[in-house]
This record gives sequence, C-alpha cells and structure tokens, in this order.
Amino acid sequence: MQTHDFIVVGSGSAGSVVAERLSASGRFSVLVLEAGGTDRRFFVQMPLGYGKTFFDPAVNWNYRAEPDPGLAGNADHWPRGKLLGGSSSINAMVWIRGQREDFDAWAAAGNPGWSYADVLPAFKAIEDNEAGADEWRGQGGPLHVTRCDDLVHPLGKRYLAAAGQAGLPLNPDFNGAYQEGVGIYQISTRDGRRMSAARAFLRPAMRRANVRVETGALATRILFEGSRAVGVEYQRSGVTQTARAGREVIVCGGSVNSPQLLQLSGIGPAALLQGLGIPVVHANANVGANLQDHVGINYTYKGRTATLNQILRPWWGKLLVGMQYLLLRSGPLSLSMNNAGGFFRTDPAMSRPNMQLYFQAFSTVIPKAGERPILTPDPWPGFSIEPRRNHDPQRQPARLSEDRRQRLFHRKRRRRDAGGGEIRPQDRLDAGDGRKHRRGNLARSVNHF
Repeated sequence: MQTHDFIVVGSGSAGSVVAERLSASGRFSVLVLEAGGTDRRFFVQMPLGYGKTFFDPAVNWNYRAEPDPGLAGNADHWPRGKLLGGSSSINAMVWIRGQREDFDAWAAAGNPGWSYADVLPAFKAIEDNEAGADEWRGQGGPLHVTRCDDLVHPLGKRYLAAAGQAGLPLNPDFNGAYQEGVGIYQISTRDGRRMSAARAFLRPAMRRANVRVETGALATRILFEGSRAVGVEYQRSGVTQTARAGREVIVCGGSVNSPQLLQLSGIGPAALLQGLGIPVVHANANVGANLQDHVGINYTYKGRTATLNQILRPWWGKLLVGMQYLLLRSGPLSLSMNNAGGFFRTDPAMSRPNMQLYFQAFSTVIPKAGERPILTPDPWPGFSIEPRRNHDPQRQPARLSEDRRQRLFHRKRRRRDAGGGEIRPQDRLDAGDGRKHRRGNLARSVNHF
C-alpha cells in the first residue's frame, strides 16, 4: 500500500488548486486520483472545442437527471468533466465570480472568513488578468484571463446597445465593483488555448517530486479507522488498489461524484445507506441533497447581418478558421461562443440581480440526441439570447429521485467479501443522450454552459 501525506480525489477546479497549494512548500507528499485521462487533447485545448466535448464520453461523465415536469418531462443532460482539470477542461470558459451577496450570506450564517471582502484577495491572487490589476482584479497569478472586447463578433456591440435601450446599464467588468448590467465576457484562455485548472495549477505542480498524479483511477471508497479517514480504495486498469493518507483525504469529485463517494463510504442519510447494506460511518442527511442547477432557455432569432453561422457552416469557412487557429491561435476557434451577456433584476425591488444573460452571434440547428453541432449552425444568419435564473431565495433544491438513488448504488454491484457484505458499485450513472426541444415559437433549446 502506497502512503502519502494527502490524497486528493479529483483533479478539477478544486482538486488542481488544492494539490498545487499543498505541494508548494515541498514538505508534504500529495497523491491526486483522477478517474479520467489526460487533458492534452486537441478539442480540449482549443476553446471552441467544447462543442465536441459536451457529449464526448472520453472526457465527460454525461450524467442525466430524472425527467423533469418543468421541462415537459425531458431528462436534462449534465456534462461533468472526466479528465485532468475536470469540468474546467470542458466548460465555456466565461470567467465570472459568484455574487458578492452569496459570500456575505455565508459569513452571516456563521462562517467567518467567507465574506466577499475575505475571499476577494484569493480571487485577485488567482488571476493574471489581461485588463490589468485594480481594486478588484489581479495580475501575475497562475490563471490567465483574456479580455475580449475587441475580439468578439461586431453584433455583440449591437446587443449591448439594445440592452441599454431596454434600461440595462453598461458594465465594463462583471467581476468589478458591481455585477449588474451588460458587457463583454472575459474568458479563461491564454494564447488561444484553454486555461483550465489543470493548465494553471496542476501541471506546474506535477513538475514537483512530491506530487503524484494517477489517471484512470476511479475512487470507490474512502477507508476509515473508526471515524477517521485514513485512505482511499480505487480501481485502475481493472485492479483494486489502496492508498493511505498520513494526514488527510480531500474529496474534490464535484457536485455529483463527491456526494456519491461519501455515500458509498458510509457518510450520508442513515436510512438510505442502511437500506443499501452500507455501514454508516457518519449519518448526515445533507449528503446527496440540496443540489441546485441554473437552467437557461435559448431564444434564437434570424437576423439580416451575417453571423458566425456564415463562417462556421460552409466547408471553406471551416478551413479558413481552422488555418487561422492553427497558424495564429486566433479567430472564432480561439474564443467562447458566449460573447456577451449580463445580469439584471426581474423586479426593481429585489436587492440584487436574479437573472443572467448570454448572447451568441450564432445559432445552431436543432440537434439529434447526444450531439451539439457548433460547427453545423443554421444556414441563415442567426443569433441567440439566453436568459438564465441566477438567484432565487425561494427556489427549492433539486434532488435525485429515490429510483435514481437505488440505481446509482446497485448498478453492477458486487460484494467485497463474503464476511463484510459491503456493497461497491463498479459503474457510474448512465451515459445518456442530450435533449433539445422547442419552447413556444422563439425558444430553441435548454442548454448548460
């Protein structure tokens, strides 16, 4: 059994940062377990490649939610990164912090050190912002942030003008003094390549002798001595292995896999675990509950001005932008499709914005299940505007159905040994196809970015 000071489960946005910080002094050994593979893939590194990775099982867990009555019975597609960098390696790269009020509410609820004023120095330390440093922004940090004001499609500027006519103020920086208003999004790229958590934090850490990263390592159980976590059991290349932690086991598997691993290890709702034959190490009804999502609806319009549709649809357009990207690391393939957007209140009496906007100088055909054809857009000059709920204090948390919980634990299960009777699943959630459907005359699809 190998032994390390710290074991980090998952190499995503949290795990990459944790591994880098814990290993920086050289005093501690760190093992990072990643169920997926390498992030050194062309469509991962190329920013617009996220249109392909959105459903690619090689880098994506492709989770599906239960059918939702609010989505006409459709089962929502939940992309989750399955590679170094986690979801930061397959997302749309828009660089936006959480709302100031969220952090202040955490502090007010009895969590000292979590106010916006407390976390702002950390945000600034992370950044190497192309726009420069100020009271709100940082420069010289490990993660490069690209300013896109002069890079996006010209129709984005018309969108800002139209939003101004609708009463929304221009905001030059959503991560500045305030968040409300409209503007051009900044993105996490550098030199035309995705700046994921793996590229910014984990890759530099991997050059240290005290850091070990194992890919293809699926964590199946946290090992305990009494109530103390002492290691991790995982599968790699079909072989069950164990690693021991001298100090801590840190679970960074994301919003789905972290609670799943905790429940498999005996931490979660007691009745649920007992019903599945999993010994309860620590009863906690909140593990696996209270998940919330922010669903958006794309409103697609046919315009008179040429959009990215006319560039990305014909073969010669694909060739042109492909050569531009390969030779210069510039052009549409070096950017996110989310050019502009903003935040607004549906009721002026609200204390903060509760809706977010995305603007795309682009529109896509209604796709088949399991595809997102960014490189096969509509044959006419289309653009899309997506409103998305950003904050709702009255919103009830989404929960996995009991049926999904049962399947989550029982799928291809096996007993560890005849005496222990401990159940361990060998598979994850079903990899499903996506869904896109019309909502009225304007709404084209329900997407996650």
